[in-house]
Amino acid sequence: MTSKNLRADTVTLAGGVQLPQMGLGTWPLNDDEAAVAVKSALQIGYRHVDTAENYRNEVGVGQGIRDAGVAREEIFVTTKFNKEWHSVEGARTACEASLKRLGLDYVDLLLIHWPNPAQDRYVQAFEGLLKLRDAGLVRAVGVSNFKVAHLQKLFDAGLTPQVNQIELSPTRPRKELVALHRVHGIVTESWSPLDRGGDLLKADAIQKAAAAHGVTPAQVVLRWHVQQGLVAIPKSADPERQRLNLDVFGFALSAAEMAAIDALEQPEPKLLDADRFGH
Repeated sequence: MTSKNLRADTVTLAGGVQLPQMGLGTWPLNDDEAAVAVKSALQIGYRHVDTAENYRNEVGVGQGIRDAGVAREEIFVTTKFNKEWHSVEGARTACEASLKRLGLDYVDLLLIHWPNPAQDRYVQAFEGLLKLRDAGLVRAVGVSNFKVAHLQKLFDAGLTPQVNQIELSPTRPRKELVALHRVHGIVTESWSPLDRGGDLLKADAIQKAAAAHGVTPAQVVLRWHVQQGLVAIPKSADPERQRLNLDVFGFALSAAEMAAIDALEQPEPKLLDADRFGH
């Protein structure tokens, strides 16, 4: 399957902001690599780029955006900040530093990268995000790697993120968390959507669907994400792989194919524990 004019479908965040369902992940690219990868992706048709303070490549991402020749208002840029900025004023400090590194006047989505519950300041950090949105420095606000209990603490404070970016793939579908997101109108973003170094792409259900649709196994998995309303952010610096990753909006998996992929869930998936891990 090939498409000449590649472009991702979008989902609507609470508040009306449109988020492309396929984005370019940039970890662990360095600045030079990120500049090349982002330029390539945007010229192919991507309109969603994901970075973070902790990736140490925001300068390169910003350079790639400028080099691509695509109007800024067409590009959805996400970045994230670390635990040292978990306060109302800290969120602004982090945002301003990211904007300087990126060379941008605003970001489209700013996320708390990890909850760091032992520090217990993510509620204040989220309050800071809302002030940044009100000030026009960000268009949407959210969290990353938040578990049910972390989200509940936000809900109890009357706060609801527009996005939660979590590790999610067919082997780690995070069903309870995704269901909670839907109840509260939170969009789910999937990092490591193709699995972390596992054998997912070799699975019989994936291989059969790829053969049936004339696509690659990776395209099948990414289609599984977007077909259920998730946003996927696979990382690739290779232009051809970038093109294939984006080219998943011209076919649909059958109900039987979706069910077969759902059945790949692992009963005890290996996940980074957001109660213990974070930066």
